[in-house]
Amino acid sequence: MSSSKIFLITGVSSGFGRALAQEALAAGHVVVGTVRNEQARREFEALAPAKAVGRLLDVTDFTTIDGVVAELEANVGPVDVLVNNAGYGHEGVLEESPLDDMRKQFDVNVFGAVAMMKATLPYMRRRRRGHILNITSMGGFITLPGIAYYCGSKFALEGISEVLAKEVKPFGIAVTAVAPGSFRTDWAGRSMVRSPRSIADYDALFDPIRKAREEKSGNQLGDPIKAARAMLAAIASDTPPVHLLLGSDALELVRNKLSALGEEFKAWETLTRSTDG
Repeated sequence: MSSSKIFLITGVSSGFGRALAQEALAAGHVVVGTVRNEQARREFEALAPAKAVGRLLDVTDFTTIDGVVAELEANVGPVDVLVNNAGYGHEGVLEESPLDDMRKQFDVNVFGAVAMMKATLPYMRRRRRGHILNITSMGGFITLPGIAYYCGSKFALEGISEVLAKEVKPFGIAVTAVAPGSFRTDWAGRSMVRSPRSIADYDALFDPIRKAREEKSGNQLGDPIKAARAMLAAIASDTPPVHLLLGSDALELVRNKLSALGEEFKAWETLTRSTDG
């Protein structure tokens, strides 16, 4: 059990958080999972008594996060792996979506993740070891009409992760941004927040996208358990990646995006260079 680690995973009630917690527990690790209510805490701890440790935490309650992490360090043990999984999807045409919806999206997907990192980094830095996984999305690389706030939050977390990886590498701390493609989670189902439609001009563009997403929900190609095993493999690696795509759809779509970007840069290269000196 010398290779056993203590994981801190936000949002373990369902989806990737639940799958990763189960696989980490099966591999002999201790998992501290954050949940939103007492019933969820009891259900999580029942997965593996003494190994599954539940804590009530809302990642947008920024004033309590430092205290929760300090308590864990004192009473459970040193957090070896932080997994920022808590998050949700927002769907809505930008012009129709209130700014408050964007604030809530960024509070959970970006500010909550950053607050968790800031709380755990002092301990990891003193120990000169640790690994942070931020669950982003292929939506942190590619975009679709109707998920501007979501993609914006995931683009932000990808960039923050990349910068942090450079900042903490000298301290033996690894940072990996994990970008899944389409997986069989609740992301497009009950977990998604949808702004009401109000502008008919967008119907032709957006309605087919919404319909296709709803029809595909629950039948996606990706298996969350296999995603969890891939994340554990990255954590176990001596040279973990800074960016890890999960799913063949994510790989193909992101590669196509990067190729298209290269072509666009090439087409406008003369104008780009014209601004020098």
